[in-house]
Amino acid sequence: MPLLRRVQAVAVSAALLATGCFAASAHAATPGGEATAVPECIQPGPTLRYLVVLDIGTSEPLADAMISRACGTTTGYYPQIGVAVAVSGDPGFGRKIGLDRSYSAQADGLSKRNGAPSRTKDDETSSNRSYPTGTPDRTAEQWDMELIRAAEAHAISKGSRDVVVGVLDSGIDPTHPELVGALDPALSAGCTTGVANPSPTAWTPTTSAHGTHVAGTIAAADDGLGTTGVAPGVRIASVKVVDDAGFIYPEYAVCGFMWAAAQGMTITNNSYFIDPWVFTCQNKTGQAVVYEAVRRAVDYATGRGVLTVAAAGNSAADVTKPGQDAQSPTNAAPEDVKPRPVDNTCLVLPAQLRNVVAVSSVGADKVKAGYSSYGLGMVDVTAPGGDRKQPPAEGPACVLSTVPSGYDYSCGTSMATPHVSGVAALLASTHPKATAGELSRMLNSQAETLPCPADYDLNGTGVQDAYCTGYSEYNGFYGHGLVDAEAAVKGNRPVDATKGAPTSGDAEALPSGAGALLKER
Repeated sequence: MPLLRRVQAVAVSAALLATGCFAASAHAATPGGEATAVPECIQPGPTLRYLVVLDIGTSEPLADAMISRACGTTTGYYPQIGVAVAVSGDPGFGRKIGLDRSYSAQADGLSKRNGAPSRTKDDETSSNRSYPTGTPDRTAEQWDMELIRAAEAHAISKGSRDVVVGVLDSGIDPTHPELVGALDPALSAGCTTGVANPSPTAWTPTTSAHGTHVAGTIAAADDGLGTTGVAPGVRIASVKVVDDAGFIYPEYAVCGFMWAAAQGMTITNNSYFIDPWVFTCQNKTGQAVVYEAVRRAVDYATGRGVLTVAAAGNSAADVTKPGQDAQSPTNAAPEDVKPRPVDNTCLVLPAQLRNVVAVSSVGADKVKAGYSSYGLGMVDVTAPGGDRKQPPAEGPACVLSTVPSGYDYSCGTSMATPHVSGVAALLASTHPKATAGELSRMLNSQAETLPCPADYDLNGTGVQDAYCTGYSEYNGFYGHGLVDAEAAVKGNRPVDATKGAPTSGDAEALPSGAGALLKER
């Protein structure tokens, strides 16, 4: 049986749903088997998509029957985790299936806007774009690769073709000369309906260069032209989880994680937070559905050997001490967003889930970037994401990588995260039998220790910009330290079994208007 099968509703057709008439029999079976009257279904408004969380072990026919009876149509079901994607034009679908079982990010947006939601994205930070035809070697501009000793690693290993990194992002340009050798179209898919679509039109970029930039940092070819990735010998897959409006709704991410698990990927790179809530609270109706669905998907992928690496975020705040979220839901008009209190049960997904490696960002001086989120017990490792307050000796302070029409610079924890995914890919190449948990411990053990800075005053105002807690080997700014590509392939830093797998807890909010793709403003 395929991982995710498109299924038809048991007692309703899409045509009947579209006309607003539910023509099922007078009675339907409940989960307990008893007959009960089918509620009347209506179609006064747009057909919306819902994420539905059922008991683990619920069979596909039963899941389909429950959704049909609630006036919905199942478009996909993940039986391994009991999560379905459904559509309905009945505004009462959520109530009928159960408010503790369903959530529609589309409905949240439409209830607060006139028309479909949209987001203005800060897609790329600036500048100095060039084009791939005849491009000279630009690795001298990659101060970030020097920081993690990537060239030294490449002298030993560039990674194995058996290792696949799924780039869960806005799509990868399949024609870029630095990426064509690494990109595996057969493993790529679009997930912006909640159901994996392997058609190239579903996974190529449309409105954002973000995914192509991330992909180049991981695996751009070492060919003497343009840029070179951390692990140029591995394969990458484009798993598109960002829609054309710039949102990453929970069903997109669930689809991405489940697709990665089904295709046997080794690592997924996740440089985003899941919309529409910046902080998703485990004890709030609707948000709890999102949390549970994403948690199940990540845990399932982990169990299938997939290491999940995610950006910590760009809020410049200690996210282990959340207080107020002034930006959610992100798909509401700004004037409709009201600050709300949040506590440590409210997390940014997926970075703060237990089986996720959370990544903070440093600049060229190996100091936490001013925008980077942090927090003791949340950050696992750090990597170069760039910081304009820490420029290298020569060239721009942001990270140079591939974009659909050439090369460009960008800063953010989005840029730090693929460095970690690349180092993890080198580790997986060196240790092909390692589990996801073992890979995460190797990342921790082989990282370069970065102690808390004695003086963290990036603005030169005489006031500390943030406070680092912890000790040299493990602290809130850098976690276990800066990832080291050479150490990953040499194994000259023995794995310390006492450094556990990631146990990320709390979360970060992003700057207003930053968008779901985690980039520095």
